[in-house]
Amino acid sequence: MRKFLIDTDTASDDAVALIMAHRWTNVRVEAVTVVSGNVSVEQGTKNALYTLEICKAATPVYIGCGKPILRECNYAYWFHGDDGMGNKHYREAKSKPQTAHAVDVIIDTIKTNPGEITLVTLGPLTNIATALLRAPEIASLVQRCVIMGGAANTVGNVTPAAEYNIWVDPEAAKIVFHSGMACEMVGWELSRHDAALTSSEIEQVINFGTETARLAMECNITALDASVNIQSASGLMLPDPVAMAVALEPDIVTRQGKYFVDVETTSALTRGATVVDELDVLRKTPNINVIWSINVPRWKEILYCCLRSQ
Repeated sequence: MRKFLIDTDTASDDAVALIMAHRWTNVRVEAVTVVSGNVSVEQGTKNALYTLEICKAATPVYIGCGKPILRECNYAYWFHGDDGMGNKHYREAKSKPQTAHAVDVIIDTIKTNPGEITLVTLGPLTNIATALLRAPEIASLVQRCVIMGGAANTVGNVTPAAEYNIWVDPEAAKIVFHSGMACEMVGWELSRHDAALTSSEIEQVINFGTETARLAMECNITALDASVNIQSASGLMLPDPVAMAVALEPDIVTRQGKYFVDVETTSALTRGATVVDELDVLRKTPNINVIWSINVPRWKEILYCCLRSQ
């Protein structure tokens, strides 16, 4: 069994990614840690607990940092709805979060399982950066760190230059990117174009008839509207599930490479931009494995496989 640790700002696409991890046969999720991002850390925790209850999973959930390291909170209500779950306002789960702080759990889990943890980050990197500041030695103990974040020399989704997760806490992203951890950057652009779910594909998922399939499409109703009407997408973009698919099945990656990547923290215009030195003009040591493209049909097969499962 592969051991996953998932750090999330649980909103609608995060919920789908959580379902996928809990439906993959050779993966055990050691813990879910929650960070402020799409919604408040408290709402994100509620959403994570509800999603896990629908999955019939007993994975422990831990509350983490309630705001970025230096910045004010900027929630993504415009994309995910006021509750982060398509304004469905689901009931509270019966289970409760654990009492330990997410940052302590991240450190302890990695140290207890050296070289075995796949860390999957679905939100701003505040929890991970804080853990690294407290215990920098954990960077070398992580097997893989799959980051849903950034945009590899392409358009952003919250500003012209930046992807939302990195933009929310660029200082945290900079710490993580330069930590020496084995990071893989799965930019939001990988969920665009043919990777988005069309209306017929959404209907196909709903027709699976499982509770997880219903939740996955239902909670993304505002995300679908925002994808199409704000971001001119062809359908429902699911950045976090795409990143999770890369974590679950690395073979879906069709082009990748290690490059020097830095994060802009000082410019008001390009805050949060992930600058990939694709041509090695800076002659700096590569620090991030950048995922440039994926096998789109295979990504969708992985999603369907997870949502068909009861």
